[in-house]
Amino acid sequence: MTNIAFIGLGNMGGPMAANLVKAGHQVTAFDLVQASLDEFVSAGGQAAASALAAIAGVDIVISMLPAGKHVAGLYLGNGADQLGLLDNLPKGSLVIDSSTIDVETARKVGLAAAQRGIDFVDAPVSGGTAGAKAGTLSFIVGGEQSCFERAQPVLEAMGKNIFHAGDAGAGQIAKMCNNMLLSVLMAGTAEALQMGVENGLDPKVLSDIMVKSSGRNWALEIYNPVPGVMDGTPASNNYQGGFMVDLMNKDLGLALGAAQSSNSNVPMGQQASQLFKAHGDAGHGGLDFSSIYQHYSNNKV
Repeated sequence: MTNIAFIGLGNMGGPMAANLVKAGHQVTAFDLVQASLDEFVSAGGQAAASALAAIAGVDIVISMLPAGKHVAGLYLGNGADQLGLLDNLPKGSLVIDSSTIDVETARKVGLAAAQRGIDFVDAPVSGGTAGAKAGTLSFIVGGEQSCFERAQPVLEAMGKNIFHAGDAGAGQIAKMCNNMLLSVLMAGTAEALQMGVENGLDPKVLSDIMVKSSGRNWALEIYNPVPGVMDGTPASNNYQGGFMVDLMNKDLGLALGAAQSSNSNVPMGQQASQLFKAHGDAGHGGLDFSSIYQHYSNNKV
């Protein structure tokens, strides 16, 4: 059993922390939303009144936060009058940040941790809320090999596939590349299916054909964007649940920022970003990202 502090019990963090409890770890959590804390306690965890209180006596800290500014504030503090968690953790502690954030912040926090004798990995996830609940997430880890090896057993309580992408920040880069490709695949799949429907084809029949042909891809086979084609997908639940358009837009913004820094040519990523931004601006930011299918029929792009 390991003593773990978990900071951030949102749609992803809540079930991730609950899976740690199921695996037999002693987990103390903090979140700004009391209802999330109450739900975690009902799952067998312990609640803390603050992030600082949560880390008392723990060996490992895991965070799942919305953006880089939240991660920097948590670990580095907001000035001399408010120290971050790194200044309150003993040497030899391990920090695992599973937030999807900008590379610069991940590397900055990683460097600050190393300077204090604290192990750090950035470990963003793929797999969505369903994967978080089922404990089948993919963790894409950046950090020293020794830090990765130390984090791996803990991550295996929450995920099925654990990848070491490279040094600190590499996990974020790999996650950005993955989600940029995912956006392109989903937009292209929705576009092809919509064209088929408008030309009189049954979307399920067309999907079956393409799954067995060279157009086969994850969005088509596992996460079909057309309502009624596949049971259990957000598309068949009014695009509720899953991975919101707003979150895809956030990740695409990070990816394009990284591409600009490296002078990478990403025309498909830029086009996908424009499509998802327009879809979000039209009031669909809270829907699952597969709802981009509606954007084609509604806007005739």
